[in-house]
Amino acid sequence: MAERRLLLLFGSQTGTAEDVADRVGREARRKRFLCSVRPLDSYRLANLIHEPLVIFICATTGQGDPPDNMKNFWKFIFRKNLPPNSLCRMDFAVLGLGDSSYAKFNFVAKKLHKRLAQLGGRALLPVALGDDQHDLGPDAVIDPWLLDLWEKVMALYPLPPGLGELSPDVLLPPRFALRFLDEDPAEEPGEAEEPPRGPPSDVRPFPAPMVSNRRVTAEDHFQDVRLIEFDISGSGIEFGPGDVALIRPENSAADTQRFCQLLGLAPARRLVLDARDSDVPARLARPCSVHQLVSTYLDVACVPRRSFFELLAALSGHQLEREKLRELSSAQGQEERYGYCDRPRRTTLEVLHDFPHSAASIPPEYLLDLIPRIRPRAFSIASSLAVHPSRLQVLVGVVQYRTRLRQPRRGLCSSWLASLDPRRGPVRVPLWVQRGSLTFPPDPHVPVVMVGTGTGVAPFRAAVQERVARGATENCLFFGCRRKDGDFYWEDEWQELVRGGSLTLVTAFSRDQEEKVYVQHRLREHGAWLWDLLSRRGAYFYLAGNAKTVPGAVSEALRAVFQEHGGLPGPDAETLLATLERTGRFQAETWA
Repeated sequence: MAERRLLLLFGSQTGTAEDVADRVGREARRKRFLCSVRPLDSYRLANLIHEPLVIFICATTGQGDPPDNMKNFWKFIFRKNLPPNSLCRMDFAVLGLGDSSYAKFNFVAKKLHKRLAQLGGRALLPVALGDDQHDLGPDAVIDPWLLDLWEKVMALYPLPPGLGELSPDVLLPPRFALRFLDEDPAEEPGEAEEPPRGPPSDVRPFPAPMVSNRRVTAEDHFQDVRLIEFDISGSGIEFGPGDVALIRPENSAADTQRFCQLLGLAPARRLVLDARDSDVPARLARPCSVHQLVSTYLDVACVPRRSFFELLAALSGHQLEREKLRELSSAQGQEERYGYCDRPRRTTLEVLHDFPHSAASIPPEYLLDLIPRIRPRAFSIASSLAVHPSRLQVLVGVVQYRTRLRQPRRGLCSSWLASLDPRRGPVRVPLWVQRGSLTFPPDPHVPVVMVGTGTGVAPFRAAVQERVARGATENCLFFGCRRKDGDFYWEDEWQELVRGGSLTLVTAFSRDQEEKVYVQHRLREHGAWLWDLLSRRGAYFYLAGNAKTVPGAVSEALRAVFQEHGGLPGPDAETLLATLERTGRFQAETWA
């Protein structure tokens, strides 16, 4: 009989792919598979040739990019020297998670599926393409795909005689063992392990002192946008234009207290996590207090996913609440769950408040299975070290909006940052830096054209500062916002550079006149000059802003410029745009 071993490998940026992988892993264990669930970059790739059955669950980020935790795997799997029969022992399936509003919808999953087949792997099913834009989210694709997958898998790897699947009523063991230290007075905590030294990272962020936190939009503007500056002296942090700062937020004191009350947890109690099925999170102190676990690790402000309802139902000791939770976690309950949770953006904490008996019966050792970790948020760095030595600046739009729920919805990180005021006393924020998706030409004499809308202009401020410091003068910025007097970020700074001959600035204030004007209109108005820069001068073109409408509109404007001022027929204009993208002379950083 074939060995019943299943490997689940995921590439996840925001946690959705990881959550789906954990969910599929639980199903596999109920079907009696020996199952391991791992991020792609934490798996030893040399062992892949020995794996009989692998399910890949991969998100696509940005403009067709792999998530951060699978970038090493991505480079490896596309090495040209891999033999074409490398994976001939493997049965595989690929589930993609993406957003069809992006041009390269599920690009990573599609390309991975094709590559695995090229290396000799046997596909059990066509690649599945989950879509955030579907009314029911990616589950609309995931549920039927999983039914087909398990049918195929169980036919190839049937259960041994006399052994049945585990019932959903059987509670699987938690990933971690949790011990409260005060339950064993004789035990003294050991010294916390020192993380490996090196540049600041997720495991060892730099506690950066906040220097200033200033609102840069008008008081009557609909959004509060902050320019926040940090002191990175002595951190070893270095960055260039296009790089991003990652900031790990905390839950508010009120949410932390409310969560502990709902679950009957004493915030001061100390605990230790021990590995069982997963590695102990390196960023958690050992030991840590309940308060530290809840405030800095558990994302109680996130909108809970389906797996949350599944596990909470299994843990609940209250019959009526358990039945309702099971209904919300079922495939048949997708629409109700979407209406209850996803559409109004109800948080995990609010759901627990709605199911108080179930909340009170959660064993502490299941907390890390039930609630995802707080993930860092990435912000384009808005300053240059050449101009602001030992400083790092970010431009943060404070997320707040209303749904049918009584309380406004607030972004965890942006609201937390906005609440910090260094004028009241020292404030430190854990952060680190990583390479961004935008790279600028090393030669300062190469012209650059930058199109930034709203806070998307942040990386271009860093680029302009850096290039001007190196003597570059051919910097062109197309900037779009709502109103000149409301959200024209760094107006005085831009105008000074214009006067000094270092910047050409073209603005589009969409609400300052009756007919709305956007950056794509300005691109076409300056089409002859833009065509000369791109076709004759070798200029690089950059775009940063909201992914919903801006990329498509800007690309269409460029095609129109190529046709009108370059005399190119439609197909040739499309080819030129694709060539600019392929050669790195058209780069975009967009977000939903």
